Amino acid sequence: MALEEKERIIIPDENGEEHLFEVLFTFDVDKTGQSYIAVVPVEQKDADEVEVYAFRYEEKKQDDNDLALFPIEADDEWEMVEEMLHTLADEEELNK
Repeated sequence: MALEEKERIIIPDENGEEHLFEVLFTFDVDKTGQSYIAVVPVEQKDADEVEVYAFRYEEKKQDDNDLALFPIEADDEWEMVEEMLHTLADEEELNK
């Protein structure tokens, strides 16, 4: 049985320095038509506590492998994303 390779993406910070992240999961919200991605820094993925980053994203039309990430700024949007993260994390824990 082969282990599933997690998808990784590179995200530049505000200084243009690139950081490697592992994708935890992505999800779409049908009601709003928005897509979201949750990632963790690769260097933290095996730590007891990790910092999870979430972004709204759009796939760039010209290149399917390129994403445009947007910060989540509205409180109601954050609440919805946090609820989904908790739900997906609980499901993943049940499947272990």
